Amino acid sequence: YSIFFAILFVLAPVGTFTFVLSFFKNLTASFRCVFSFKKPQVYIFSELNEKSLELAKSVKENARKKCLIVYTDVFEKNEEKSYEIIEMAMELGAICFKDDMVNVVDLFLRRKRKILNIFAIGEDHTENVNQALSIISKFKYRDNTHLYVFSTQVESEFLLSNALDKRESDKPFKIKLRRVNEVQSLISRTLFETGYESIFETAYENERGVKKISALIIGMGQHGTEMTKALAWFCQMDGYEAEVNAFDLSRVAETKFTSQCPELMDERLNGRYDIDGETKFKITIHTSMDVKTGAFDEEIMKLPRVTYVFVALGNDENNISTAIKLRSLFEKQGYHPKIQAIVYNSAKEEALSGITNFKGQEYDIDFIGDMKTSYSESVILDSDVEELALARHMKWGKEEDFWKYGYNYKSSIASAIHKVMKEKCGIPGINKDKSERTEEELWAIRKLEHCRWNAYMRSEGYCFASKRNDLAKTHHCLVAFDELPLEEQIKDDD
Repeated sequence: YSIFFAILFVLAPVGTFTFVLSFFKNLTASFRCVFSFKKPQVYIFSELNEKSLELAKSVKENARKKCLIVYTDVFEKNEEKSYEIIEMAMELGAICFKDDMVNVVDLFLRRKRKILNIFAIGEDHTENVNQALSIISKFKYRDNTHLYVFSTQVESEFLLSNALDKRESDKPFKIKLRRVNEVQSLISRTLFETGYESIFETAYENERGVKKISALIIGMGQHGTEMTKALAWFCQMDGYEAEVNAFDLSRVAETKFTSQCPELMDERLNGRYDIDGETKFKITIHTSMDVKTGAFDEEIMKLPRVTYVFVALGNDENNISTAIKLRSLFEKQGYHPKIQAIVYNSAKEEALSGITNFKGQEYDIDFIGDMKTSYSESVILDSDVEELALARHMKWGKEEDFWKYGYNYKSSIASAIHKVMKEKCGIPGINKDKSERTEEELWAIRKLEHCRWNAYMRSEGYCFASKRNDLAKTHHCLVAFDELPLEEQIKDDD
């Protein structure tokens, strides 16, 4: 007992001091927020991590000195990494709270002139959604409030859109909500920025005089699955045919993909290039394939000439080593496809740029998806592809529905990207006003757009039925172009 109480006697003042220090840190942070009169833009992050730090850096670098960076739920752990990341936040002039985001945002509730940019950006996506729901409940009628929720979970879309539907009166919500799906964002951005050069320009002419796109996907996790789906509609272009071979270690990779997109894998459509006014692609999923084995090498060597490769195995080390291995395998076969591999670490991505072997031969691999780029202001806050997609959506819908419903957002993104690809591929009449197109151009564009739409809808899990039912994911227009009624044919004008 004497020893026990002696220890308590020694530790009690330390514990008290730590509590008092913590209290004053929060109090000081509150004062800094309250008296930040000259900073109209406030950026509040739910967590201090690599993602939120990169985004804050980007905001600061882009001539936004009159902004306030606030991190919440920050705890000083006895770890080197924790101290380093807190120190980097301090260098940005950020204010760090131990309180969670909802309590901190309350400080700005009545300061209506402040523009609040709130980011639920923690590693736990469920917690991100829960925090967002609390913010919506308290701030739904506040002007100048933008809420960004980072989540790849399917349920997040329904939870958040439903929260915005629950109005207490006819008073409209003023909070602007955006769900950020980091996986879909990377795939869309990659296709939009580099898709023409990486996929269409690398295609070769086959024996039938058609340009062949032969894509190879390594890894059918979230990124690989999204890229496989996207290539189905992205590659629909007059004069081109697409073949996609995807490899994964899981023995159920094919059945999982087929469950998500039944008609993409339907043998009546998959691999068919002879149906006029229909999609032209072939998708093959190779299961139980370990990229480090000779069996994998043998299967790669059997493939028809590959023109594009996307490597997404879940970690930087595997992605880098596999991309380098594939370059070697293709060189043995005498061709040089475009290779893109995901590398999350920004320092690694920069160091790997332009890598060569000891002979000075370039591997010519694009490493994409690093933190610095993926969580930059130009990607999260000012996306070019989102701007184009919103403009297309506004031709027939309201802006709030673009951000609110994933169906509207994703379909408009796909449509905007493909419109740019049509222009780059030189589709006749695509740059003309509808009234200036010849009849031949008009009908060719309509047929092409319907093929793209068919592939896109199937990539979203839709199947043909005589009646449209979005709960069942069925649609009566999922047929060849010539089988559509005239009123449906003339809708697909660009």
